[in-house]
Amino acid sequence: MGKSDKAERAKERREKRLQEISLLRTIPYSDHQRWWSAETVAVVTGGNRGIGFEISRQLASQGVTVILTSRDHSVGLEAAKVFQEGGLNVFFHQLDVLDTLSINEFCDWLKQNYGGLDILINNAAVNFNQGSDNSVEYASQVITTNYYGIKNMIQAMIPLMKHSAPGGRIVNVSSRLGRINGKRNKLEDANLREKLSNIDTLTEEMIDQTVSTFLQQVQEGTWESDGWPKTFTDYSVSKLAVNTYTRLMARIFSERPEGEKIYINCYCPGWVKTAMTGYAGNISAEDGADTAVWLALLPDQAVTGKFFAERREISF
Repeated sequence: MGKSDKAERAKERREKRLQEISLLRTIPYSDHQRWWSAETVAVVTGGNRGIGFEISRQLASQGVTVILTSRDHSVGLEAAKVFQEGGLNVFFHQLDVLDTLSINEFCDWLKQNYGGLDILINNAAVNFNQGSDNSVEYASQVITTNYYGIKNMIQAMIPLMKHSAPGGRIVNVSSRLGRINGKRNKLEDANLREKLSNIDTLTEEMIDQTVSTFLQQVQEGTWESDGWPKTFTDYSVSKLAVNTYTRLMARIFSERPEGEKIYINCYCPGWVKTAMTGYAGNISAEDGADTAVWLALLPDQAVTGKFFAERREISF
């Protein structure tokens, strides 16, 4: 079978799965499945456009109160207004996930006005490569926003997660490009793969050291010869860190007592038609947002520390 035949088969499978998901999205949740209400609060970072905007819309359409955040005050306010005019409970607050002061102000506001949150969607991210580009000019910004930004938000939100029987929910928007053992875009360093794959010995320091080593090699100009992923390298390394951190936090959260559980997963939305892909993607924002909403609202959430795409678990 030639490359074009394989690509065509893959395209057909993807389109068939997306049709199935579109159908699933039309099936309403039954009363006994709905653990949430209008009192349930979801925070969506980078919610002013693209996937974040669509996640906000779908969560609010299910009756959840959504706090849409954005670095840009006027753009975020405008996005929330669009939803409010449609009768949805979506409210805006400015937030820069890299600014400690901004995060602290947001935490104070959230606690004062809503008493905390139930769902956190970490969507804010950046990517500066498109097509066949693979520049690392902005590697530091990519790693800082995509990995450290998510870490900042999770650590800040843990104390604000409301205690409940269904548990708190965290969904990290990630990418298949960040798979440790991906067929086409994996880490070449077998020792590093083994270290990051071993959940029993994995630590936050190991993940931080991995991205620090990459950034050091970028600075030295040696990164190309050290076995990092070949496609969108800086973005892939940032998402590899997100995926690994998701697994680590799931292990840590598993030790929390009943009634205070927090469940955390990550997912790949696919190559979505948004500004980040230069609108060259093959998936709509609506379909790209679907798995995030599905994970956030799972009726029987015993699922944690997993990686998903198109409502199916995939390997790290």
